[in-house]
Amino acid sequence: MELPADALRPPSQVPAHEGMSNLPRHRTSFVGRKDELERLDGVLSRPGAVLVQALHGLGGVGKSTLAAHWAETREHGCQPVRWFTADSPAGVAQGLVDLAVALQPASRVLPVEALAEWGSQWLASHTGWLVVLDNVNDPADIAPLLDRVPGGRFLITSRLAEGWEEDVALVRLDVLDADESLALITSIITRKGPRNLDGASELCEELGYLPLAIEQAGAYIAQNPFTTPRTYLQLLAEHPAKMYERGGATTRAERTVARVWDITLDRIATQQPEAIDILRALAWYAPEDIPLPLCAGLADQPTLDTALGLLSAYSMITPDPATGTIAVHRLVQALARTPDLTNLHRAPGLVDQARARATTNLDNALPGQWDDPVTWPDWRALLPHIDAVTRHAAEDTDTLATAHLLNETGLYIKGQGLISRAISALKRAYTGLVRILGDDHPHTFAIRNNLANAYQAIGDPARAIALHRQNLEDRARVLGPDHPHTITSSNNLATAYQAAGDPARAIALHRQNLEDRTRVLGPDHPHTLTSSNNLASAYQNAGDPARAISLFEQNLKDCLRTLGPDHTDTLTSRNNLATAYQDAGDPARAIPLFEQNLEVFVVSFGPDHPHTLATRNNLADSYQAVGDPARAVTLHRQNLDDRMRILGSDHPDTLITRNNLATAYLDAGDPSRAISLLDRALEECKRTVRPDHPHVFAARNNLASAHRAVGDLDDAITLFKQNLALCLERFGPDHSLTTQTRRGYASAWQKRAVSGPKLEFVRPSRH
Repeated sequence: MELPADALRPPSQVPAHEGMSNLPRHRTSFVGRKDELERLDGVLSRPGAVLVQALHGLGGVGKSTLAAHWAETREHGCQPVRWFTADSPAGVAQGLVDLAVALQPASRVLPVEALAEWGSQWLASHTGWLVVLDNVNDPADIAPLLDRVPGGRFLITSRLAEGWEEDVALVRLDVLDADESLALITSIITRKGPRNLDGASELCEELGYLPLAIEQAGAYIAQNPFTTPRTYLQLLAEHPAKMYERGGATTRAERTVARVWDITLDRIATQQPEAIDILRALAWYAPEDIPLPLCAGLADQPTLDTALGLLSAYSMITPDPATGTIAVHRLVQALARTPDLTNLHRAPGLVDQARARATTNLDNALPGQWDDPVTWPDWRALLPHIDAVTRHAAEDTDTLATAHLLNETGLYIKGQGLISRAISALKRAYTGLVRILGDDHPHTFAIRNNLANAYQAIGDPARAIALHRQNLEDRARVLGPDHPHTITSSNNLATAYQAAGDPARAIALHRQNLEDRTRVLGPDHPHTLTSSNNLASAYQNAGDPARAISLFEQNLKDCLRTLGPDHTDTLTSRNNLATAYQDAGDPARAIPLFEQNLEVFVVSFGPDHPHTLATRNNLADSYQAVGDPARAVTLHRQNLDDRMRILGSDHPDTLITRNNLATAYLDAGDPSRAISLLDRALEECKRTVRPDHPHVFAARNNLASAHRAVGDLDDAITLFKQNLALCLERFGPDHSLTTQTRRGYASAWQKRAVSGPKLEFVRPSRH
């Protein structure tokens, strides 16, 4: 998607506008709470420091209702008022994402991490706003936001009374009193006209004056004209009350909801049993913003429409036609997910079936291409529900659909730079497939390969090599040595050795791989051309540019002849040949090749595609190499802006671009600006990847070189010395990073102003 240049502005330059508040809509009347409202007025009217208010109380006691009512009706003077579902760090991040999109709709194409960062920066650079952090389960989940954003007002709801900072004022929210409870249930039952209210006071007492239970009971009675509070009490007597079986205020609240939930579902089941099945499936997703497509497959469309309408009438779900989403109260979800041998609606088999259906529907709803930026908004919408269904389900219940869901999600979030999170998803997918299909199934091999690639991306070559070696051995044994998948495993193992700094093994495997593919597939097969390309890359990394260039030149000719000028493999081959020219000290021959590629990528893939940005980066490197740092700075600055916008500040490609811009500033004679960028690049590298990742060593070398360039020799020597010791331990004395660091260390001692090594763009291997 190509946006106008002024479509995305810095947070500090974007003002709030009317209609931004997103307080939840409450279907029932608000009653009572006079003292609590006045208490909120008082603590939130104090001048000076930020006031953070925690509303504490039982589950279902009305914390959220009170917060929304106060924010909507009291004269607090805050604008805008935003509502975050803050039950997890992901929920806080989603609230920041929604804020960013509300302020600047064009930003919806950005990755979720970039949107969350933009939302945080907006809060930090403005005052006068109010953010409601609803249903906080752990104060640590919101602490980073509170610490970073001191200029507005936060209103927190939580079941926790302990664990808060001393400056957080607590308002204890208890159940309603008898009169308030009666007023609430009366308003619900009589909303459409007069009704028989016999037994209403007794019913409120039986429900423990808990607002959520009263609201659900009132909705049931209002929906059924022949049911009165008295007959509802009789229904309650027929269903043993679990809340009375256990003591404690919190348990009592949940058990009250459980009783009303059972009774309501009994009535719904008599009208449409499929509605109960649908509710059980919805219970496995995140409570908010469940897209309607996740209901697809649960029933035919007429049945589904009727079921959702019935569930909405009984207040079991809250539909939002404007966004096409559904919300289910988290307590209802928790009950629906909990199997109970004595409960008709929660029999273990039914709960298992609902989990399987929810997982399958979510898997079927995944976007087709996880690496296409066009699909990223859809991925972001589904991620909370993927997290929910996998978090709530025990690993030993995972199915083939779960494994596929986790594999695809792992690939997506790995592409977003969240490699540790991707490894967790891929490990669980792999474990599930081993349990279901065994070690020797092709699907198991495929996910083991993806897990190995993730370990390689995070800078753990030992694990990557071990998994790729296991895949190669098992595929050779099960599929045969000449099977295409076996040869692919050989290629990937060679690439892992190459990344680990073992060029001899990498070259030997790549050479064997090329011979095998030529023999099995023929010299012109795309996979054979890939093997030729990868062998050339191995020679290049091993310091043999002449042999690499010869292979790359032949590879490009073969790709042009067999695949055509605009094929992705042809573009990759041209890119790699250009890089080989540049590494061999002939950047002038590289520039026209990069320019040709950039033109094709912009037209065919768009200006924001990762391939386009990578090619622009490589072209900037070539301009820098031929002594045109001004043009290099311009291209790298454009790339950094685009990658910050598209990928976010923590993505590995963004870190590389920031580093490369800094080296361009060094060559352009602006070392102070380079040092500032390199300082940030090093800190973010250490934070986002393993401390012994090659990117960290390269970033530290570049920072040391910048200090050396401005005469800060003590700082340069300290950094080079630290890097040299770590490189010797991590890579050994002969690795290229060790050699570069040793040279930099020596030159710093000799006070020679020599530019340090540059962190090159990491080009993915072609498999």
